[in-house]
Amino acid sequence: MIWCVDDDNTIREIEVYTLEQTGFKARGFADGVSMLEALETETPELIILDIMMPELDGIEVLKQLRSKSKYKDIPVIMATAKGTEMDKIGGLNSGADDYLVKPFGVMEMVARVNAVLRRTIKQQSDNVIVGSIILKEKEYKVIVDDKKIELTNKEFEMLKLFMKNPGMVFSRDKLMSEIWGIDYIGETRTVDMHIKTLRQKLGDAGGQIKTVIGVGYRLENEA
Repeated sequence: MIWCVDDDNTIREIEVYTLEQTGFKARGFADGVSMLEALETETPELIILDIMMPELDGIEVLKQLRSKSKYKDIPVIMATAKGTEMDKIGGLNSGADDYLVKPFGVMEMVARVNAVLRRTIKQQSDNVIVGSIILKEKEYKVIVDDKKIELTNKEFEMLKLFMKNPGMVFSRDKLMSEIWGIDYIGETRTVDMHIKTLRQKLGDAGGQIKTVIGVGYRLENEA
């Protein structure tokens, strides 16, 4: 789903129509406020966002998107009549993925949408999301409710194993083998201690790690 945000009805309708004719699902918004409200129930694949809008301009909308971990990875193409180099730099520095200068050709718009989607999908392929936990494998980072969680190497690797296999039950012996290595000499109590500290660091999201009595642990989508 591609969202087109523009207070000009004609431009917005042309954008939506063109995208739908080229195989995308599209939805239009006349202002940034209604778009931000819609995010509470739906997440688009990409947003084409006009800068010059009343009440809440595109730059401010973009800043709000980038300030929240849940939405900050949504690709955004800025569309505006402003075409100077400084305007472009300002939009890109605010977190835009690309820039369209009005008047632009509709096929140029489609080409840029396709290019940005290809690029961002590749970048996001290393992100794993389960429930309220976001794990960025390349950045070695874990985020819960917009807050970065500091984990040890073993805690990170254990959480990554859980998140890449949601719902799967791991025995203590299996976790020892996967995280510490088959030749590690230690007690399965080590696993229990790491699970305890991991849950504590994750806060409320730690409830997603469930104990399967007599077997081991699994990660669920909700706490």
